Amino acid sequence: MKKFSIGIDIGGTNSAIGIVDEDGNVLVKGTIDTPSHGEIDRFVKSIGTAVRDMAKKVKLTNPDSEILGMGIGAPNGNYYNGTIEYAPNLSFKGVVRLVDLLKAEFPEYTYLALTNDANAAAIGEMVYGGAKGMKNFVMYTLGTGVGSGLVVNGDLVYGHDGFAGECGHTTLIPGGRLCGCGAKGHLEAYCSAPGMKRTAFELLAQYNATDSLLAKYSFEDMTSKIIYEAAVKGDKVALEVFELTGNYLGQGLADTVHHLSPEAIFLFGGPTAAGDYIFKPTIASMENHLLPIFKDKIKVLPSKLSMGDAAIVGASALVWKEMEK
Repeated sequence: MKKFSIGIDIGGTNSAIGIVDEDGNVLVKGTIDTPSHGEIDRFVKSIGTAVRDMAKKVKLTNPDSEILGMGIGAPNGNYYNGTIEYAPNLSFKGVVRLVDLLKAEFPEYTYLALTNDANAAAIGEMVYGGAKGMKNFVMYTLGTGVGSGLVVNGDLVYGHDGFAGECGHTTLIPGGRLCGCGAKGHLEAYCSAPGMKRTAFELLAQYNATDSLLAKYSFEDMTSKIIYEAAVKGDKVALEVFELTGNYLGQGLADTVHHLSPEAIFLFGGPTAAGDYIFKPTIASMENHLLPIFKDKIKVLPSKLSMGDAAIVGASALVWKEMEK
């Protein structure tokens, strides 16, 4: 009998849903609107409709199959309680007991679990990706923010309250840039995609670089992909953006190494598509900041999860981890 799991990634605007096999292949997927109305019961019913439609499609092509459960990645997702707690970019207020609601909607599923998106990505890397067989590694997700998932001795680290692993909110520069969380100088303020944009505009102003390929873009239109494309063409400002971002990120990774001594650190997200432009300065900076006992021992690797399906696949991997317990 073929076994499958469901992965759900809840975003601020859309929620992605897919059915995934044991090898991490997505058989069917789709999206539903993440509601602005704040009515969680209606949202759960929408998930129910979408999942059952997808399950019927899978059953048609795989009649000898079983869906074992559902994993959910969500902002401020608390694994211990199965809750979304005070998520700033969702319309649901306070503490939402999502796993309990989904258990009532899907009593036939044995395994249901929820965590935040970076933790889900780390589990996806462990179950399906480059961290197979690794017991100690860290996943950094670079995007709108900087998230992280910490795996120690084969288990994700949740801490005493379910919210451990916020490496993006370590203080990089005391009193530095304002972070999205309201504090100053956090790693996220420098190494996220918006952080890279801010670095680009600071350099454009510092050098009065009107001849830069980046000078024609507004802050709203600038993206990390545009910065990468300019770097490939030899634009000095763009190249320096990657150098500075890598320096900052490497410093943060070194702190993580000192805390956890992982076998590897995986990087995932849009900026990592720049390849050596981001990896080379990051690795050089990390090595420069490491204690001698850690030098030349920690691998910094790109995630092997497919960018387009990673959120679904990562969430679905929660089911397989639950089965191990």
